Amino acid sequence: MGLLFLFLPFLLSCVSGLPFYNGFYYANSLYSRPPGNGHGEGLFNGVKLVVETPEEVLFSHQGASVTLPCHYHYEPALASPRPLRIKWWKLSENGAPEQDVLVAIGQRHRSFGDYQGRVHLQQSKEGEVSLELRDLQLEDSGRYRCEVIDGLEDESGLVDLELRGVVFPYQSHQGRYQLNFHEAQQACLEQDAVVASFEQLFRAWEEGLDWCNAGWLQDGSVQYPIALPRQPCGGLGLAPGVRSYGHRHHRLHRYDVFCFTAALKGQVYYLEHPKKLTLLEAREACQEDGSQIATVGQLFAAWKFRGLDHCDAGWLADGSARYPIVHPHLNCGPPEPGVRTFGFPDPQTRYGVYCYSQH
Repeated sequence: MGLLFLFLPFLLSCVSGLPFYNGFYYANSLYSRPPGNGHGEGLFNGVKLVVETPEEVLFSHQGASVTLPCHYHYEPALASPRPLRIKWWKLSENGAPEQDVLVAIGQRHRSFGDYQGRVHLQQSKEGEVSLELRDLQLEDSGRYRCEVIDGLEDESGLVDLELRGVVFPYQSHQGRYQLNFHEAQQACLEQDAVVASFEQLFRAWEEGLDWCNAGWLQDGSVQYPIALPRQPCGGLGLAPGVRSYGHRHHRLHRYDVFCFTAALKGQVYYLEHPKKLTLLEAREACQEDGSQIATVGQLFAAWKFRGLDHCDAGWLADGSARYPIVHPHLNCGPPEPGVRTFGFPDPQTRYGVYCYSQH
């Protein structure tokens, strides 16, 4: 593939938080925290303000509600409460500005941006300032900071939220390496997904994802995961790992993309129909059945989290034809589980269809 490995360990380790060597990332713990007890502590006037948040990663799924725990107390305890300001925000993973989520002073609360109407500060117990986040979106996955401000003193803690999801490689209908970064973002959105982060791709590689084509990631880098080293994918002499082309120009350079989608609220199913269908007929058949033609992201989510297993190829919304296999068997492709693809056939070719219903 004409790989150009970038030997910039100090730069890439800052970007990803992981050691980088010989075109690979290695880590003992992907979500390691700095040394210490994981709690914010500040000392003023002989009184210590302590903020406590969980050290473990919280897992949830798209459309669900989740509570990000955060509690504070004073050591020694104060006889009378102080007026406090509480701030929650989401940390950036790719150099973009941090996102304000919620600010509260007493009973006055204000939420921001896409979080408006979806967040609520829980203060049912003394010292509790947990954040309830409803109707989770794919973009909500990440690291959040809970900050407690007492006059000139402030302490904070971190909460990691991860949506259970699946990473899948995606190509344009025009073929391999046709997407710049902005087109890659749009392509994932159209498949009910977002561009995957490095952490999501790394986790997918740990779970066995092996893909030889390089693709965009959320931070603007271009990488690909190799579980089984082979000659066309960097050579036999390199160890398994996530291989990197480094950061590329967002407009000028073109690759595939790795998308991330989470578990579904609805259902994907293969439509039993008396005959095979063209792409247009497939769209109409799903509508007549009270649903809509499924996206690639929806099919991957149904395969990963609902155990969808069907050997018949079916049309999807992007004009590709695919089928999901959980339990490999004869005449259904390779011996490994996965979503098989027929690429982008002529729209007049006849296949079945996979539909998506929100109910």
